[in-house]
Amino acid sequence: MEEKQTSLPENATRELKKGEEYKPLLSPQKNYPEVTPWSVCIGLVMTIVFSAAAAYLGLKVGQVFEAAIPIAIIAVGLSTALGRKNSLGENVMVQSIGSCSGAIVAGAIFTLPALYILQDKYPELTVNFTKVFFSSLLGGILGILFLIPFRKYFVKEMHGKYPFPEATATTQVLVSGESGGKGARTLLVSGLVGGLYDFIVSTFGLWGETITTTVTSWGAAVADKAKVVLKLNTGAAVLGLGYIIGLKYAFIICCGSFLVWLVIIPLMNLIWGGDVIDLMNSGITATVGEMSADEIFRQYARHIGIGGIATAGIIGIIKSFGVIRSAVGLAASEFKRKKTGTEAEVARTQRDLSMKIIVIGIVVTLLAVFAFFALGVVDNIWHAVIGVLVVGVIAFLFTTVAANAIAIVGSNPVSGMTLMTLILASLVMVSAGLKGTAGMTAALIIGGVVCTALSVAGAFITDLKVGYWIGSTPKKQETWKFLGTLVAAATVGGVMIVLNKTYGFTGENALVAPQANAMAAVIEPMMNGGGAPWILYGIGAVIAIILTLCKLPALPFALGMFIPIDLNLPLLVGGAIAWFVNTRSKDKEINDARSEKGTLIASGFIAGGALMGVVSAVLRFADIDLFLKPSPWTEPIAIVPYTAIIIYMIYSALRAGKNQGI
Repeated sequence: MEEKQTSLPENATRELKKGEEYKPLLSPQKNYPEVTPWSVCIGLVMTIVFSAAAAYLGLKVGQVFEAAIPIAIIAVGLSTALGRKNSLGENVMVQSIGSCSGAIVAGAIFTLPALYILQDKYPELTVNFTKVFFSSLLGGILGILFLIPFRKYFVKEMHGKYPFPEATATTQVLVSGESGGKGARTLLVSGLVGGLYDFIVSTFGLWGETITTTVTSWGAAVADKAKVVLKLNTGAAVLGLGYIIGLKYAFIICCGSFLVWLVIIPLMNLIWGGDVIDLMNSGITATVGEMSADEIFRQYARHIGIGGIATAGIIGIIKSFGVIRSAVGLAASEFKRKKTGTEAEVARTQRDLSMKIIVIGIVVTLLAVFAFFALGVVDNIWHAVIGVLVVGVIAFLFTTVAANAIAIVGSNPVSGMTLMTLILASLVMVSAGLKGTAGMTAALIIGGVVCTALSVAGAFITDLKVGYWIGSTPKKQETWKFLGTLVAAATVGGVMIVLNKTYGFTGENALVAPQANAMAAVIEPMMNGGGAPWILYGIGAVIAIILTLCKLPALPFALGMFIPIDLNLPLLVGGAIAWFVNTRSKDKEINDARSEKGTLIASGFIAGGALMGVVSAVLRFADIDLFLKPSPWTEPIAIVPYTAIIIYMIYSALRAGKNQGI
């Protein structure tokens, strides 16, 4: 009888040696239950529930929680409670279908609420369910189809070169829940520790969620006068993310943050301290010297990161031209090739949808986008042609950028790439004679389609990496992802209309929708004859080019410039813990055992934090406010529990040793 494997193989997360092969948990030579009435139904229920929850939370606070990990936990819990045997393949499918929720929500809420926001100023601008639904659905389908040709490159050929933090945590949840044993206990205990820790912070505010240098009098003075401030998010989930990312990438990301927060923002204050600069044409009236470092970052410095991400993405596209060419070549050859038995010879775990289906699907979807634009958005054939060209080119080219970002840092800079898309689309549309409210609608719908495509592509590479590690059938994941996308798009469209009628996106007590407000602020002046902050984008572009010439990774550095520093510094702390744990012994086997246990603990922190994020969202939705009144000690006291979970992580990981398990 074949011995059941209870954890990922040792070579799952490292680069393979010459001639070495990765063997997943589920044997490629056998068939396992994957697509069943149970997995499809539970996956669709998860899609509906998490789409609604993520849409509300994202529009209220601007953060979309990742649904993949909570869904994996629920799938494992249901299988265990009902005594379902050999359910690992089914649980992967539940997670893959259900995770459509977070991806579709992010694509929709970052752009489409801007239509409602602008409608208050321009009543002639129309918003309805059809526009929200079709932009989400068509964008999601494009994201899936554009990514599939790159699956083998990212999940197989680049094995061990990317950390895939979210995929690692999700896989650990699925594997440990199925196998039981010490690994499952480690994951459960760390999940409880991390989940309880993050729940106390987000629900009760017993200690500060962020520690800043302004907590001291000298720090506050430096922040006020020189605009120099550092921030550290104290969440367990972000700390776990940093551990899995590792010290190398965490350091590069933080270098991007340090450049912006310690050099660029203070320089802006020094140069423009007494001036009013309105590079975004957003009606800013305050001088730079009157702004806080946070405001300077949001209004100006962050756009340097956007320019860096866009340029790093273009450089990445040029570098991966061979991969793109081979994918296109494969598509062309499959149309010419006669049907043979070759497909049957491909291992089950490496079977994708046929390239013929993918190409036909892309053509049909782009035709549907054209019809949608021509009949429901711009009412002009020429403008619809321009719109579909912008969508097709940008979504295809930036698919690899989204996948790269997820593979490195577990975070997709989709709002930054979408903002760049909106600006480019606006320039093209204005040049073609489409301005005013019609231009605003067209640009935002184009942005919505592209944003959803990139969001879904980034999230889907995580699902496919999970499936690769475990041994699922990619073709089945790819096929059923379309159904999840359809259900998520319909749910988000309905929820957004309900939330607009209930709360609205403008006025007192409205949902803040920060990304959508930013999109509206950019699009309105451009469609009324304004411009964009090209100087800031240009600075980011120059930085990315210099890094590339120095053979340094430009994309993670640019991500550091774009993502707030309080979310980047914990990555460095987590990466430092990983380095410390993995280098204490001269015995490689002991270091490997400690590294694996540390990864389980980090995965537990991420899983617990993600699950408690859902609970906190439900409490917020129910208007249950348990948050304590902040005191002068709320922030500094956070150092104590934060230090405690760091010590817990290090101590628990170092206890693992050779032949002792995890």
